Amino acid sequence: MEKFVIKGGKALHGEVTVSGAKNAAVAILPATILAAGKCVIENLPAISDVMVSLQILSELGANVTMLDKNTYEIDTTYITSTQVPNELSRQMRASYYFLGALLGRFGTAKVAMPGGCNLGPRPIDQHLKAFTAMGAEDTVEYGMIKVSGQELHGAHIFFDVVSVGATMNAMLAACATPGMTILENVAKEPHVVDLANCLNMMGAEIRGAGTDVIKIRGVNYLHGCDYSIIPDQIEAGSYMVAAAATRGDVLVRNVIPKHLEPISAKLQAAGVLVEEFDDSVRVSATGELRPLKIKTMPHPGFPTDMQPLMTVLLSTATGTSIINEGIWENRFRYVDELLKMGANIQVDGQVAVVEGVKSLHAAPLRASDLRAGAALVVAALSANGVSEIDETGHIERGYENIVEKFQALGADIHRAEKPMADLVRAN
Repeated sequence: MEKFVIKGGKALHGEVTVSGAKNAAVAILPATILAAGKCVIENLPAISDVMVSLQILSELGANVTMLDKNTYEIDTTYITSTQVPNELSRQMRASYYFLGALLGRFGTAKVAMPGGCNLGPRPIDQHLKAFTAMGAEDTVEYGMIKVSGQELHGAHIFFDVVSVGATMNAMLAACATPGMTILENVAKEPHVVDLANCLNMMGAEIRGAGTDVIKIRGVNYLHGCDYSIIPDQIEAGSYMVAAAATRGDVLVRNVIPKHLEPISAKLQAAGVLVEEFDDSVRVSATGELRPLKIKTMPHPGFPTDMQPLMTVLLSTATGTSIINEGIWENRFRYVDELLKMGANIQVDGQVAVVEGVKSLHAAPLRASDLRAGAALVVAALSANGVSEIDETGHIERGYENIVEKFQALGADIHRAEKPMADLVRAN
């Protein structure tokens, strides 16, 4: 067990390179099952969720070969198992993408109820609604979700709520399903488009990804391909906010500026300087920041994953900010940690009122989920004194080399082993 030890109060300066998108990678890796051949996937972030996905593929019978740290060759020709191991499935939320991929290729799949961050109820009823419309049946046996349908067919599916997971899972299942599948009220996030582009490289016929309606004409078979994953929008946004929160000056490389527009717009409204280039953005801030009103929404609205980070930034803005969480009901659990640091935040349901304070101070902290953990790192970097963050495994699920990247920007941050006495008390 490790913790992060951070001595804050230093402005970040320099350049940082963003890794591949976690939310695209965890869907594209299961998609290789549909190819029934060799795929080379580049720009994979070296994070625990990706490692678990690769391990699941291997356990199912795929031949997984690392070509370099961020590139893997995956040969799914000889996959025979359609059941994802229970202990692996429970380690990550995105294990449910194996349902769509295995159903699309084999007509059956069995996956344990997924794990991941506890952000409140996250049912997969919309996923199952799509599979059922295509002719599959679903059952739950001993905590395992089983879907099967030997004569799947295209269908017209209107999602009751906008769901990234359900949109991508339906795309996976529909690619090799006979007939036309039409998905309405779909998610439009960049990683949805990235999955569609990858599947099309495999021979799928998907049109409309990134719009309100996605049309998928099923094909007889898909083939292997070489594909490079897009840069991670949320990782990029995290370093952008870190630069602003520490009143620093950072060039964030390997980004798609268009994907960052909702984040850039809010930073600029707060008084942060954001300069866009072809594949990078420069973020700098000095002095006081202005308060904001933010409501998280599906893309192209402000992303929910950035909400904890912006709350940290606004905790030292001049004035009152109001943040409305429109996606997950438990996303403000991390606020208790910020209160330890002297933040002035009142939470009522899914609304937080943030009264800016002059500065944050160091405190012992615990990461409750991935993005909350990243927000606490930024808070500690901007605070005066030495903070320690426990439960860092949450953070490293989604950020490749986060300690090393911040060190390169001049941050005083390092990993340290937790003393055995701390582990005993935690249990």
